[in-house]
Amino acid sequence: MTGIRDKVGKGKTRLPHVSRRSILVGATAAGGLAVAWALWPRAYGPNLTAAPDEHVFNAFLKIGDDGHISAIVPQCEMGQGVTTLLPQIMADELGADWRTIAVETAPISPIYANTLLVDEDSATFTPRSGVPDAVQDVRSWVRREWAVRNAVMLTANSSSVRMFEGPCRDAAAQARALLMKAAARRWDADWEECDTQDGFVTLGTKRLRFGDLAAEAATLDPPAEPVYRASSADPLYGKELTRLDLPAKIDGSANYAGDIRLPDMVYAAIRQGPLGATRLKSIDRKAGMASPGLLHIVTHERWIATVARNWWAANRALDRFAPTFETEGAPISNDMIDAALVAALDGDGYRVASKGDVAEAMEGRRQLTAEFLVAPALHASIETRTATAAPDGDGIRVWVATQAPTQCRDAIARATGLPENAVTLFPMMAGGSFDACLDHSVAVQAAIIAREIKRPVQLAWSRAEEIMRVAPRAPARAKLSATLNAAGGLDALVTRIAVPSTNHEVRARLFDNRPADEAQRASVGRPDAAAVEGAAARYAIPHFAVDHCPADIGLPTARWRGNADSYTAFFTECFIDELAARAGTDALSYRMAMLGDAPLLARCLLTVTSLGGWEGGLAGTAQGLACHSMRGSHIALMATARQSDRGLQVEQLVAVVDAGRLVNPAVARQQVEGGLVFGLAAAVGATTDYEGGVATARKLHQLGLPRLSQCPEIIVEFVDSDRDPGGLGEVGVPVVAPAIANAMFAATGRRIRRLPLSAHPL
Repeated sequence: MTGIRDKVGKGKTRLPHVSRRSILVGATAAGGLAVAWALWPRAYGPNLTAAPDEHVFNAFLKIGDDGHISAIVPQCEMGQGVTTLLPQIMADELGADWRTIAVETAPISPIYANTLLVDEDSATFTPRSGVPDAVQDVRSWVRREWAVRNAVMLTANSSSVRMFEGPCRDAAAQARALLMKAAARRWDADWEECDTQDGFVTLGTKRLRFGDLAAEAATLDPPAEPVYRASSADPLYGKELTRLDLPAKIDGSANYAGDIRLPDMVYAAIRQGPLGATRLKSIDRKAGMASPGLLHIVTHERWIATVARNWWAANRALDRFAPTFETEGAPISNDMIDAALVAALDGDGYRVASKGDVAEAMEGRRQLTAEFLVAPALHASIETRTATAAPDGDGIRVWVATQAPTQCRDAIARATGLPENAVTLFPMMAGGSFDACLDHSVAVQAAIIAREIKRPVQLAWSRAEEIMRVAPRAPARAKLSATLNAAGGLDALVTRIAVPSTNHEVRARLFDNRPADEAQRASVGRPDAAAVEGAAARYAIPHFAVDHCPADIGLPTARWRGNADSYTAFFTECFIDELAARAGTDALSYRMAMLGDAPLLARCLLTVTSLGGWEGGLAGTAQGLACHSMRGSHIALMATARQSDRGLQVEQLVAVVDAGRLVNPAVARQQVEGGLVFGLAAAVGATTDYEGGVATARKLHQLGLPRLSQCPEIIVEFVDSDRDPGGLGEVGVPVVAPAIANAMFAATGRRIRRLPLSAHPL
């Protein structure tokens, strides 16, 4: 497509069905449940283990007699720096010496439930349309309580600092008060007159080390409410402190699941069949058993695993066993996926967000329409899915990187028939994840294998297995229709997006332990507000609507870095650019005219164009803009890209971000830079075709990922702010593809409405 088409969409829109009776029943039931839960007595104390010379102060802090401070981190470290950021918050409030800070992974406990994430994703479970705020408030409270009582410890949605800054600060303030109380007893003074600095409690010229006070302080009662530390002359909050995980990662001493070594441990490889309802049909047992170094085979209705003294021998043995699988229904293919998206887009949809009256605003007026397509996106993390498992008496111990440790433990328990308390889980750092570690298949498989062969085993998926078996971010089609006012500005906008109901799939897999194919089929046709998140942009448009058209593509899909915003921003920002060009208006001015209600985003946009030297988006300038808000953060990006003899060449990315207060500016910059590179990878590749129910790609080099030499110059600036921290792990991803696509239009005069951009002939 080379221009905006004048066309009215065929599909119908309906609101999620909410009857008056269901509202009343829901309100009564939710209210009754709220009362019942409120009256249900409960108390959650720390379940930490302390060494003989350590003392537990609360669920987030332990202090040793030698002065070391163990910060308890409930989130998965997957490169985002959470094992530095949360300890930095605690160390600052505590008045600690940064050199004495150590980090421990939190055990499973309701104390560490991520209620913020559950609340933000609430629209996935009960769409808000037509439901009174009072009912939604009760439902939201019930969901948060459910998260606590089920210890839902999730790492996702850029929520770590947003969720745990408050609890970590409170915990440090309480521990600080206890240390000051202990010191005041020795000095016969008022504890509130004391202070802390660099690991000491101080009172005038008097000083006592935290370590000298820890044993006594831990026995005292904290104040009823946290007493926060006054502003420090040299605060740790806001400093570019060295990441605590960096030295171990540099010298190789950092342990991942694949680094675990246990006595008598062996290694396993696995082969699973095509996507869908697949069963293991047969193996060539005679040829396979002759494989050099083979020790065991373990067969499951859905997979076969081979065990040897090294992984290479185990993986080679799989080829000799030549497993064959049978799959119900038509095998998944590109053609089948696209046909399902087209049918969904032309079919009925659910209205999940709206403002004004788009039907009246568009009636009888010329509509400007454009269609977009995005391919499935792979996680492609450096570490493939890996887990180590070892029998432990009648139980099992498992080492694995997981973004949901409680659900991982429960999945292992259910698959092995063990009680939950017989499963000991050791959450590990992840070598990247991008939400892939919400899938617990590898941990379950390792546990099954270890129990069958009765010895420790380390299971690692091959790269091909990773590409084929970890569900990708969903593909999508979109149709955007607009009417303009007399000045060429947007008067009405309808965004229809055909995409699977991914978050219903994820919920069924994560909390109900349903296989991926079953979860996919169960989600078909269900409205999913999170699947179109970000489509309701921050622009002041008098009339707009966002429709979700659930698509049954047959391919299981999953959460991914940036999730729906990674494609909804592409749709919106490219379309806005087209409308600006049609109106003969500079892309910056066109956007600014609609950002009166979003001053923080507008400031980012103005700053980035000044910093990057915006030339007005004129033909031949090769500059493109995009802006977006998500997770409490705002970003504007200016890209410089052009066509070269090597294809698409991105020369520069300039980003300005308002993410509120920055705990550690260096880590913040790393996260935005990482998000921009991740977004670049998604813009030019990070996908695969599907034929016969399997991905056609097998190795990283087949995914079209940019190499280091192809990465552009990246400039990131932050807006000074004292707002509460926003999310940083994802905000850099959504703006890259549209900014590059808009830059390519300026350079070539051609519009690209497909991701990856490299799939479009230039």
